Amino acid sequence: MAAMPVLIKEKPPESTHTKHDQLYKELINTFLKEFLEAFFPDVYKNINFHRIKPLSEEVYTNLLDGAARRLDIVMETTLKDTDVVIIVHIEPQSYRQSDFNERMYHYFSPLYNKYQKPIIPIAVFSYDDKWEEKQYTMGFPFFHVLTFNYMTLHLRKKNWRDYIRSDNPAAAALLSQMDYDENERVQVKKEFLRMITQMELNPAKQRLLYGFFETYLKLTKEEEEQLMDEVNKLPEADKIFEIPISYEEKGKVIGKKEVVIEMLKEELDLHLIAKVTHLDIEEIKKMKQQL
Repeated sequence: MAAMPVLIKEKPPESTHTKHDQLYKELINTFLKEFLEAFFPDVYKNINFHRIKPLSEEVYTNLLDGAARRLDIVMETTLKDTDVVIIVHIEPQSYRQSDFNERMYHYFSPLYNKYQKPIIPIAVFSYDDKWEEKQYTMGFPFFHVLTFNYMTLHLRKKNWRDYIRSDNPAAAALLSQMDYDENERVQVKKEFLRMITQMELNPAKQRLLYGFFETYLKLTKEEEEQLMDEVNKLPEADKIFEIPISYEEKGKVIGKKEVVIEMLKEELDLHLIAKVTHLDIEEIKKMKQQL
């Protein structure tokens, strides 16, 4: 007989939260090893990545007043150099929920009842709040029943500059969710682009990283123009222009360079090209010299 689904009640999320969960599911499922290496090194060092098996398709959540959905990230593996089977559950959380610690326990209990395996529970917070709870307790004035602990990652409390020298794709995408000032937005995206040019990723994975990043850090038109000016000065500029990104962004980044080249071939006035493309005329002159 097939195993019964695990049912958990929770407040139905808004569509934006559903999209958030799906984005995190795709990112972490694709780059699980890199995610753990960057943010949970003790877990990374102690599990066997050759034995990873997703269990997400088997575990369900029952949403009050809403449709059923699967728990996003649930993996089975073993402890390194042993045959001890364990489960890793990662729960992304994009909004403040005062009883989240209790909800994590509600997830844990049926998972353990179903699989009877040790579980590493991890919560990933991406909202700006001082909520620090990483434990759920149950007890009475006369008796302590239980203490449930889970690991946490507060992305808004991470300084983005601490990760830009790594070649970790998960960290690169999550720069968009870390702590940065408004006047650093262009710099954050520039470093993200520079980082992914250093990684040997296929176009599909590059698109995944770029799509995740763009969802959470979308530059204005003026900021994109500033970014283009700065990118053109980087040694990695040509590689950045080759990143397979969205059609909209290709029009801003790759397309802009191609348009300039075509205008130069037609021997149009440099000042006119600068006016049309909003590129610095000195950069256009450099491009002309390379033809």
